[in-house]
Amino acid sequence: MKVEPPRYLVLEEKLREGIQQGRWQPGERLPSIRALCQGHSLAKITVQHALQRLEAQGLVEARERSGFFVSMAPNRFESPTHPVTLEAPQPVSVSQVFQDIMSRSAAFDLLPGSDKNDVPAGIVQLNRSISRALRRQRGDFQYYDEPAGDPSLRQQIALRAAKRGWQAEIDELCITSGCQQSLFLALMAVCQQGDVVAVEAPGFYGVLQLLEQLGLQVVEIPASAETGLDVGAFEQTLQRWDIKACVVSPSFATPTGASMPLHARAHLIELAERHDLAIIEDDIYGESGWLVVPDTLKAVDHSNRVIHCSSLSKVLSRDLRLGWISGGRWHDDIVRLKLTSQLASSRFIQRGVADFFADGGYAAYLRRYRQQLQRQRDQLLDLLGTWSVPIRATSPAGGLALWLELPEHVDTIKLYNRALDEGVVITPGELFSMSGKFSNCLRLSFAHPWTRARAEALMRLPSLMA
Repeated sequence: MKVEPPRYLVLEEKLREGIQQGRWQPGERLPSIRALCQGHSLAKITVQHALQRLEAQGLVEARERSGFFVSMAPNRFESPTHPVTLEAPQPVSVSQVFQDIMSRSAAFDLLPGSDKNDVPAGIVQLNRSISRALRRQRGDFQYYDEPAGDPSLRQQIALRAAKRGWQAEIDELCITSGCQQSLFLALMAVCQQGDVVAVEAPGFYGVLQLLEQLGLQVVEIPASAETGLDVGAFEQTLQRWDIKACVVSPSFATPTGASMPLHARAHLIELAERHDLAIIEDDIYGESGWLVVPDTLKAVDHSNRVIHCSSLSKVLSRDLRLGWISGGRWHDDIVRLKLTSQLASSRFIQRGVADFFADGGYAAYLRRYRQQLQRQRDQLLDLLGTWSVPIRATSPAGGLALWLELPEHVDTIKLYNRALDEGVVITPGELFSMSGKFSNCLRLSFAHPWTRARAEALMRLPSLMA
C-alpha cells in the first residue's frame, strides 16, 4: 500500500518549486496563510509548518504582521558548518587575543582609525541634541539621576519597542552604560557562582568574558549560521544539566548574523517556562536589519522570563555608552544591582538622545545607516568572491559582520599574528567559542566603508594563510 507523504511536505515542495521557477520573485510576498489554507484545503497548522520549514532553509522570511516573503538573492557562498557537539559544562577562560583586539579598538575594523575624520550627518545632529540638553540642564548637575534612568529616554525606548511587537512600559526599563553592563546585571540577578549558563556557539565573546568574571560555567549550544540557536539541541541539554540561564541573540547574532525563526523563538520561551530558567536576550543588533526588523523576543514572552538587553553602540555610536535592560520578573533586583556598579547615568546625555529620538533624527539616521550597511555587506561579499582560497560565508540581512569559514588547515590565531605584521587586525574564530572548533573561521565586519586601503588590507589575507 502506497504511503502518502505528509501534507505539509507536499505544500512545502509546491512552494519551493514556485520560488525556484520564478513564480514568486525575491522580495515578493507569498499568498497569505488563509489563502494557502483555502487554495489547498489544508489546516492552518499544516500551512504554518510548511512555511516554517521553508524559512529554516532560507527560502522565505517572515515579516512581522506582513506575512511570508521570498528571500532576497541567495548567498553566493555555501553556508559555514556548525560542528559544536554537546559537552559537559566547563569553566570559562577568554583568550588574551580578545584584550589585544580591544586595546587596538579593532573589534569591527581591519584598519582601526583609518577614517576617524568621517562623521555621518546623523551623528552631527545627535551631538547638537546633546549640546542643547547640556545648555538646558541648569541646576540638575547637582543631583544624581534616578536609578532607572531618565523617564524621557525610557519613554522613547518604549515607543521603539512597540514597533517591534513589545508593549513596554517605562517602569519596565532601566538605563545602563551599554549592553555589556546590561548582560552583566542580568547574569548577576539570576545566577550564583558555579551555576551553568547556556550560550550559542559560535557566539558573542563578550558573554564568555562576563561568565569568566562571575565564576560561572558554560555549556555551548550549536548555532546555525542562518537560524541561530539550535533549540532542539538546547532541549537535549536541559534534560542533562541544571541550567540557570540561556544567553541568546535572536536577531542578527554575532558572529554569523543569524536570526531565529518565529517557531524557534516560541519553543525557546516554552522551554524556559518548563525548566524554570531565564532567557537573556542580547538584542544589540535588532534594529540594524535592512529587509526586516524582527520583533523582540520579549514580544512572545508571556511569563516574564526574558531579560531584554540592548544599547545604541552598534547602530548609532560606540562612544555614547548608553544601553538599557528590561528584567522581567527580576527587574527590581536588577535596578538595585545597578546601584552597586553604576550609581547614576548622565542626565544631559540621556535627555539629548531622547530629543534625538523624539525629533525623528534617529529614525532618519537609521534608514540611511541600514542602506549603507547593506551596500558595505555586498561590497565585502564581492571582494571575498575574488579570493584565491575556497571559503564558506554567511550573507546576513542585518548586523555588522559575517562569518567566514576557511580551509581546515588555516589557523586564524596564527593568521592574526601574521596580519598584525601587515598592520591588519582580524577577529579569529576561536574567540567565539570555548570548544576550539572554530580555529579556521573569522568574523569579518562591514561596519566601515570599503575604502581602497581597507579593500587592499582584506585582499592581503589569502597570501598570509599558507
